Amino acid sequence: MTRILGVRVDDRGRCVHYAGPHDVVANRCATCDGFFACHRCHDELTDHPFGRMRTDAAGSVLCGACGHVMGYREYSRSLGCPGCGHPFNPGCSLHAPLYFEL
Repeated sequence: MTRILGVRVDDRGRCVHYAGPHDVVANRCATCDGFFACHRCHDELTDHPFGRMRTDAAGSVLCGACGHVMGYREYSRSLGCPGCGHPFNPGCSLHAPLYFEL
């Protein structure tokens, strides 16, 4: 499975900042190409702003529960992972402008 970067990341991609049962989504930074548990982890571990992905880009979101990789459109239409069904945190949609060019 693709490695999820972050601060104290567990085996499902939850980090020190977001560790709820549904916080299993990692987002790809368009600048460094890494999947990060959250924007705060990215800010702590890198020396550049989070590069937002285009909404039509493939492979911009990763499910930490099963490793399914998807684009923004597939992710944003789902309440859970299309690969394994694990529920996603509905509050993550509030952070979409941090990760995607909306």
